[in-house]
Amino acid sequence: MAREVKGPREGDFVAIKSYKHDGSLHRTWRDTMVLKTSENAIIGVNDHTLVTEDDGRRWVTREPAVVYFHKHYWFNVIAMIRDNGISYYCNLASPFVLDKEALKYIDYDLDVKVFPDGEKRLLDADEYEDFSKRWNYGPEIDRILKGNVLTLVDWINNKKGPFSEEYVNLWYKRYKDLSQHK
Repeated sequence: MAREVKGPREGDFVAIKSYKHDGSLHRTWRDTMVLKTSENAIIGVNDHTLVTEDDGRRWVTREPAVVYFHKHYWFNVIAMIRDNGISYYCNLASPFVLDKEALKYIDYDLDVKVFPDGEKRLLDADEYEDFSKRWNYGPEIDRILKGNVLTLVDWINNKKGPFSEEYVNLWYKRYKDLSQHK
């Protein structure tokens, strides 16, 4: 009996959709190549991918990026591969869900940017406060997000998972190998 395959397989493309807490669509990435799926995580690559904003504005990503999503952590990681090194953009966000349409998550406004030299910056704290009041995130979501910021910073400081240069290079090489066969 054939085993049912769940979710995308290596080399498949998926859309990524981020939403706001009120359910409104925030941003869509059209094509992300899936490199690995596991019970809890998805790793992929965006490379000159079309992005559509909620206001209809469209743009294309400038460089390849390894993306990491997890079903239990309240953040996702974008490792942008640039000439001067790897920069990271980390969204504080709900764990992802995957359906036939797209990989989806709720963006909670707070972001952490990590520069190639290791400098870290917390971004959009004002936006987080504004939306938290507007959409009533509540103390539970606030507690979860602040706890996940601590986990995220620990991962960054210890070069865990997507914050390891070897990790990014391994997955980017896999992407290039798959792209040559497509």
